[in-house]
Amino acid sequence: MKKTLELLCGLLSAAALFAIMALTFFDVLGRKFLSNSITGSLELTELLMVVVIFSALPLVSERGEHVEFDSLDPYLPGWLRRAQAVVVHLLCAAVLFALGWLMWDTGRQFLASGETTAQLQILKAPFMYGMGVLCAVTGAVHLWLLGQRPGRDRAEGEGAAL
Repeated sequence: MKKTLELLCGLLSAAALFAIMALTFFDVLGRKFLSNSITGSLELTELLMVVVIFSALPLVSERGEHVEFDSLDPYLPGWLRRAQAVVVHLLCAAVLFALGWLMWDTGRQFLASGETTAQLQILKAPFMYGMGVLCAVTGAVHLWLLGQRPGRDRAEGEGAAL
């Protein structure tokens, strides 16, 4: 399951990032040499950034690469760090599931109203649905992490196994 998550989310994020890079490259070339930029390039970049950010979110959570304040961790007993990890993962999962549900509902509303981007008229609903699904996947990742050892302990355990 972990490999599938890494493959799908990694490919989606990488493809969107590459598309942003290519779009920016050709947009700049068009402006410099043809005095004409790509129509809707800003809108496309915004939509692709949504894809990059939300498809990378499950991977960031799974790898424990969020920004965190851990200066006190070496001074906390192991049982307290484990309890802290449980509380944090439960809270993150709850917030991400709620956010996923809100985004899914917003996608439903956007679809019903036909909400589109201003210039290119791209439907926004599929992006909202995708954001909702990826938030829910990230919430599921946090629930899965409940069964794992907390951050540094997990990394040390993996390092020792190598």
